[in-house]
Amino acid sequence: MADQPPLPEAKKRRYLVVGTSGAGKSTFAQALAAKLGARYIELDAFYWGESWQAVPHSQFESAVREASHGPCWVADGNYSAVRELLWSRATDVIWLNYGRATVFSRVFWRTVSRGLLRTRLSHGNRESLRMAFLSRDSILLWAYTTFEKNRHKFSQLREDPHYAHLQWHEFRQPRQARAFLLAVDEQDR
Repeated sequence: MADQPPLPEAKKRRYLVVGTSGAGKSTFAQALAAKLGARYIELDAFYWGESWQAVPHSQFESAVREASHGPCWVADGNYSAVRELLWSRATDVIWLNYGRATVFSRVFWRTVSRGLLRTRLSHGNRESLRMAFLSRDSILLWAYTTFEKNRHKFSQLREDPHYAHLQWHEFRQPRQARAFLLAVDEQDR
């Protein structure tokens, strides 16, 4: 059997997309994976089972381990339970570090839209307006209360020598993320 030609540099990258809930991690990660022809790894789909019940940790870790094999993938999510596994395999971190107004408006409209349209997510789960506005488990409340904590956490992780092998791309404005995706297109030409 003849040797395979070496992969282009872009096909050797393994990206993590992180940021506060509602920043647009999944949307960005899906677009990047599509442009690279890479596997898209949605951590929420592995973490949540039916009726918004978390799957057992061993099941979650096993699914993430299997999905993150290979030379090129894009994963989205902030799950510390699989951080060591994913971050040790990744080459790049894309941090969607947008302002509170941008993040909160995105999560608000996404939640309202999904609630009104009864959009099915992984495992048949749906977001409800009742849960969004009248529950302590509200994604809106979660996004608001974890905003500063996430900024602090990712700033610390960026400086952690344990993750010095990672190339960081911090986007403070959505236009920076769009420009990054356009640059991926340019590299392919």
